[in-house]
Amino acid sequence: MEFAAGAGFANLDLLYVGLERLPGEGQEIYSRDFDVQPGGGVPATMVNLSRLGVPSKLLTFLGEDFFSQYIKKAFDGYGVETFNLYKGDKRPVTISSALICGDDRSFVSYHDGVEVTSEHLEQIYSQLKGAKVVDMQVGFLEVYQKLSGGNTIQVFDTGWEEDLSLDKYKDYLEIADYYVPNQKEALKITGESTLENAAEKLSRYFPDVIIKLDKDGCLLKNNAGIKVIPPLPGVRAVDATGAGDAFLSGFLYGLYHDYPVEQCIRFGNVTGGTCVQGVGCLTRYVNEEELLRLADTLKK
Repeated sequence: MEFAAGAGFANLDLLYVGLERLPGEGQEIYSRDFDVQPGGGVPATMVNLSRLGVPSKLLTFLGEDFFSQYIKKAFDGYGVETFNLYKGDKRPVTISSALICGDDRSFVSYHDGVEVTSEHLEQIYSQLKGAKVVDMQVGFLEVYQKLSGGNTIQVFDTGWEEDLSLDKYKDYLEIADYYVPNQKEALKITGESTLENAAEKLSRYFPDVIIKLDKDGCLLKNNAGIKVIPPLPGVRAVDATGAGDAFLSGFLYGLYHDYPVEQCIRFGNVTGGTCVQGVGCLTRYVNEEELLRLADTLKK
């Protein structure tokens, strides 16, 4: 049976919603609302893929502490097959307090450092082997190199980093089938000042260059030229947390079902545009029927 899979650390978000301002030193203020949810990254992508009916496998690091057990229970409820890579007494889950003030967010985060060992990499490879699509994350290069050249489609994503560069991630880019940066990340990793030049530089690695344009949709450059796939219309953005992970779930759904890349991007625009209409990574989502219907409207 075909499946999608990814390995990555889990996150737990404590969401303080509707702050009028951030507190000053020594001050306490109350938020309008509060929620606790699993955070972004590979786990969020696998959860949303599972919601779309794709058999999904998540490899992550969970301990015996309260936060890890909370995450485990949540993943079980989402129906994602979860494989725990961790044995030890640390708290491997990243815990983040998200202070949401207007359209902006501030974070305070913590996690115990957990070393990724050769044993972990062997476990990850054995579980990812045979997957149709894989969500690539930094830290498991050896695994992706082993999968490269087979039948697995590998999609790489990076977050923002001050030292983001092609040299730093050259080894990942050379084996990935697709790379899905947002426009800020695309400009930073290529060192270019325009999206056209960034896309041209990324085309040295990928026949289909994809750059997410946030509320403006998604740029696609290939041998047919450059075009912008429109965003989901009527979006009232509340919180951008997890938008990139949600986009990736729609994009991977398309690859899993052998759709052309342009249609995969439409799916991503729907799942990403839906996500930002709720607070947190997993509040707002579509099922498979809704995805297909909404993506079809983006063709018109």
